[in-house]
Amino acid sequence: MTKQTAVVICPGRGTYNKEELGYLGRYHSDKQAMLEVIDQYRRSQGQPSITELDAMSAYKLPVHTAGENASALIYACARGDFAAIDRDKYDIVAVTGNSMGWYIALAMAEALDEQGAIELINTMGSMMSGGVIGGQMIYPISDDNWHEDSTQKVQIMQWMEEANQLPGCEVYPSIWLGGYLVLGGNEAGLKAMEQRLPRLQDRYPMRLYNHAAFHTPLLASVSQKAFEQLPAHLFKRPQLPLIDGEGRIWQPHSTDTAALHRYTLDTQVVAPYDYSKAIEVAIKEFAPDKLIILGPGATLGGATAQVLIKHLWHKLQNKQDFIQQQQQEPLLLAMGLEGQRQGVTG
Repeated sequence: MTKQTAVVICPGRGTYNKEELGYLGRYHSDKQAMLEVIDQYRRSQGQPSITELDAMSAYKLPVHTAGENASALIYACARGDFAAIDRDKYDIVAVTGNSMGWYIALAMAEALDEQGAIELINTMGSMMSGGVIGGQMIYPISDDNWHEDSTQKVQIMQWMEEANQLPGCEVYPSIWLGGYLVLGGNEAGLKAMEQRLPRLQDRYPMRLYNHAAFHTPLLASVSQKAFEQLPAHLFKRPQLPLIDGEGRIWQPHSTDTAALHRYTLDTQVVAPYDYSKAIEVAIKEFAPDKLIILGPGATLGGATAQVLIKHLWHKLQNKQDFIQQQQQEPLLLAMGLEGQRQGVTG
């Protein structure tokens, strides 16, 4: 059987939801050694183990979405999924991720060992345990056919500029997420944007619960703390090409680990994360047969598809084309969806 090439995409913070409770137990109870490394580290920090959190009888929003718990849970699920990819079927040519998924991508590409990975992910995830700095909201920048609306994009940037002129307001682009823009800001800034952004589909602008103003200058203090707690020697040269949130490729043989450390704890903490750019680079530079999104959850599917349509990948021109393509010969396989998972795990 001929192997297919794949770029692997690691999920961000909003992916361990109510439906995902029990994901580790369902799919990864056989990976005790991997889970033990994570749980042991968390016990040393006086935190509940991810095995306990995943096995809870009910999903508790304040517990499961708290940064210090969500990040470790999502990492464990994604790490288990990465190990479950059938390597006789797929040759992984690069790894990328969305937002917190960058930390997971570093682990999957082995730029961090298992101990270093949980240390970085848990430390960054726990930065808000004393109180969340600012918040995030999401808003569509594409139409019903999943075509990007550039006029809308310009208008939002103008409103943001206006909002930032108001006393005490701070709001910034946080993540360029396919057909969506995630904004990060303080309460006054987000409120000013809520007053300006037209209400859409009865959902948007939508606040992201328990999310801080990630990837904005408001997190400068977090970046500073991260440098104090996470030394550069945790980072190694990756074993697989890594695509970051600026669309830069970190290659196995030429990565400067000090620069990788700096990008991870400084640039991507305080500057916008361009997930759209990362996917564009993935398809143009690596031309993979498939894009595999690790679980838990499958919320990245739509945003990724919108980028594929924008660049006419495999001649996809709109949402309908994408849906048809997925039914005939899927280009995008989300391991959080049972039907697609089977195509990845063999």
